[in-house]
Amino acid sequence: MFDRSEPPRRTGRGRLYTPPTLVPPSMARQTAASAASTNPRGPVFQHDLPNVTLEDWEVTVNYVDYAPGRVGAPHRHAGFVLVYVLEGAVIAKISGQGEERTYTVGQMFYEQPGATHEVSKNASQTQPARLLAMIFAKKGSTLTTPA
Repeated sequence: MFDRSEPPRRTGRGRLYTPPTLVPPSMARQTAASAASTNPRGPVFQHDLPNVTLEDWEVTVNYVDYAPGRVGAPHRHAGFVLVYVLEGAVIAKISGQGEERTYTVGQMFYEQPGATHEVSKNASQTQPARLLAMIFAKKGSTLTTPA
């Protein structure tokens, strides 16, 4: 159990530390439910997935950093890819998905199996960008190849 009598105090870095309090599970569920109902949010991303069996597949998750002005070479990935923008903005064009598009922090995009990532570049000449790329592919596959 946590000691509720401990007052807030400053840490060594000057930050305020407030000791944790114990919340009964029923109260925690009520609090979470009321927060969800007062602040409804849609999904960050929703997209149909390919009709593949995932037997003998794995997911590999990597950070992809784009220096200001960086332009990546056209490439392909094994399997399919989900990408989340962590920092900055990137411009991407995936074959079969129309024109190039700019993705900003909190947005995601999808690369279908066999697609070519035709355009892959930082949208800024002055700010870095960072992605979280989740590549779903058969175990042992070469994950990225030049197009």
